[in-house]
Amino acid sequence: MSFEGVRRMTAMATGYLYLVRHGEAVPDESGLSENGRQQATLLGQRLRDSPVSIVHHGPLPRAAQTARLIGDQLSDVPLQMSDVAGDYVPHLPVRDELPPDCADLLLRFLDQFPAEERQRGPVLAHQALERFTGPVAGEEDRHELVVTHNFLIGWLVRHALDAPKWRWLGLNHANAALTVIRYAPGRPSSVLFCNDMRHLPTELRWTGSPSGLQV
Repeated sequence: MSFEGVRRMTAMATGYLYLVRHGEAVPDESGLSENGRQQATLLGQRLRDSPVSIVHHGPLPRAAQTARLIGDQLSDVPLQMSDVAGDYVPHLPVRDELPPDCADLLLRFLDQFPAEERQRGPVLAHQALERFTGPVAGEEDRHELVVTHNFLIGWLVRHALDAPKWRWLGLNHANAALTVIRYAPGRPSSVLFCNDMRHLPTELRWTGSPSGLQV
């Protein structure tokens, strides 16, 4: 094989990961509210001129509907359902990992999740890191959008910042807010922006977040 062939086989380009929490859901979480549909459409309009090449989404209706509404605003961008983009607990810390002043609170919060989800979540979270993070093979940059849920966005943001595994806890993301992470070869990953809601009017911002964060 020629030197040029080897170079092409080993070339790596920058990966851009766009992360979106689904739009506001109806109370039983069976789908999007009217606000949620508006949020998703407005986000799609913001991304209309972006280089996003694929939209991944979790299997739950609120994520799938958000992805479809975003996709309606894009040109020939495929949608792909993935369990890895779903709603799950990505890491279960033991007490020694947690700050003493909040360990009891966080452990009580995690205890509410069923045993099956507690076992399955960390496996999916590892797969999410393998699938969505890092530079990409080839010579062209890649832009991928993942429509998912609060926990997975927190997991991927904390990974990009090399924070401890437990630190996905306490990261809150608003409905239809946009986070973008850059994975450039030979450089540390970079969170370009996080929880960005500039595409939403004031009345559609901060839904899904604790009231104290609504500024």
